[in-house]
Amino acid sequence: MSTTRFRRRALLRNSAIAGAASALSVHTMGASAMDKPPRLRENPMYWTALRLSKAIRQKEVSCKEVMAAHLSQTQSLNPKFNALVSLAEPDQLMAQAQEYDAELARGNYLGWMHGFPVAIKDLANAKGFVTSNGSPIFRDNVADDDSIHIARMKRAGAIVTGKSNVPEFGLGSQSYNTVFGTTKNAYDGKSTAGGSSGGAAAALALRLQPVADGSDFMGSLRNPAAYNNVIGFRPTPGLVPLSRSFIEELPCNGPMARNVSDTARLLATMAGFDARSPTSLPIDSSQFEQPLDRDFKGTRIGWLGDFSGYLAMQEGVLELSEKALSNFETVGATVENASVNFSMAELWQIWLVFRHWLNRGRMGELFENEKLRRQLKPEAVWEAQGAADLSALDVYAASAGRARWYAAVQSAFQRYDFLVLPTAQVFPFDADIHWPTSIAGRSMDTYHRWMEVVIPGTLAGCPVINVPAGFGANGLPMGLQIIGPRYQDFSVLQIAYAYEQAARWNLDVLPGALTGKTA
Repeated sequence: MSTTRFRRRALLRNSAIAGAASALSVHTMGASAMDKPPRLRENPMYWTALRLSKAIRQKEVSCKEVMAAHLSQTQSLNPKFNALVSLAEPDQLMAQAQEYDAELARGNYLGWMHGFPVAIKDLANAKGFVTSNGSPIFRDNVADDDSIHIARMKRAGAIVTGKSNVPEFGLGSQSYNTVFGTTKNAYDGKSTAGGSSGGAAAALALRLQPVADGSDFMGSLRNPAAYNNVIGFRPTPGLVPLSRSFIEELPCNGPMARNVSDTARLLATMAGFDARSPTSLPIDSSQFEQPLDRDFKGTRIGWLGDFSGYLAMQEGVLELSEKALSNFETVGATVENASVNFSMAELWQIWLVFRHWLNRGRMGELFENEKLRRQLKPEAVWEAQGAADLSALDVYAASAGRARWYAAVQSAFQRYDFLVLPTAQVFPFDADIHWPTSIAGRSMDTYHRWMEVVIPGTLAGCPVINVPAGFGANGLPMGLQIIGPRYQDFSVLQIAYAYEQAARWNLDVLPGALTGKTA
């Protein structure tokens, strides 16, 4: 399959695409999902993934029509937002969609994602597509197989359309690189979309695809979801197979979608044991297909906030987040200020050891090769250099410290059912800025210090989900992280679903690019 960039001419030449898209009456009107006119409500791109799945299976809409609509949306919006890259030729995708219609007509239903157009995060492999990692070193690196979770999505019926943009090697919560450029925020087309799953999050918000895969080391599923008013779920590490080797369980793969129900359903597809991934968990992934409704009366929510002033926060972030806490009370939960008995300064030092160690491990050969090192971005070089002075005892001490952090979090869960804190410390900022160097007058001493708020969840090894918290004075989104006890992923999805039904930010508020309004 060709992996050349999506070309406007190719789309316009294809009369089948234009005709099918026209038949679906693609309109961008209205300020929210609640007041969209009937013709917009009936556009399949604005349906939930679960509704779209049912409509395809019942032949209310064809795979060809669905593909055409998404290609038309991509042709219209992607040049401005740059969410998707390495896109396949439209005529090839239309031919695939037509074949999926034929399979359905023959009674061969592949699964709930039958005919879904899905672009894969450019850190994961999709056979026949370039996995560039956002690096010029790998701009021609065509994958010869699928990552485990991507193969599962394809078996469930997904049609891979291309890749979603990332920062180089996924480093940093800002999705820019020298290969494809910068992904822009879905809500203003000027600010950052976050990262590293920034392309995926923006593509979801802009209705370029119904669901998306992502991955998370330092908030890469959570930060871009918050910045684009969608859902990003970091599951318990190992729930979704990560790699075919033993590795410290800090990175993980996970699902993203526009609502919690679709997120849970994608997790059911991605999750489950695979013998090729030694750290994958032997769980029954069908649990995530079950209804998410649950009574949360009496549930205890611990609000961590800014860890008693330890974390620098842009003005408005805490105020907006605290206002959003009322949605937990709406569903019957109680919320109170909470703390974890552990030094946050020590936790940051623990984090740096793991971050340097793991990144030096995966980029070691590139760093050692002087010619290739010159092609690495400064942050990648800094990570690799940071490991130079680490010893085995340093890594062991960090592991022991992480165990103490886990114990402290478990102690907090003796009092609270869930812990909550903001997803980011700043609102989306100008996409031309690589990373904030200060917050509220406090200097950020590393390229990722401004996202320190996500490391408590990562280092605890607990499931964490981002849910939208509303919009700041600048009109841009913010989110909340809900942390649950380890292995209690379904419970985290349930509380997130209940919160979502009360808050409704992601259900009702669309980007201006879809409503005909500009930022």
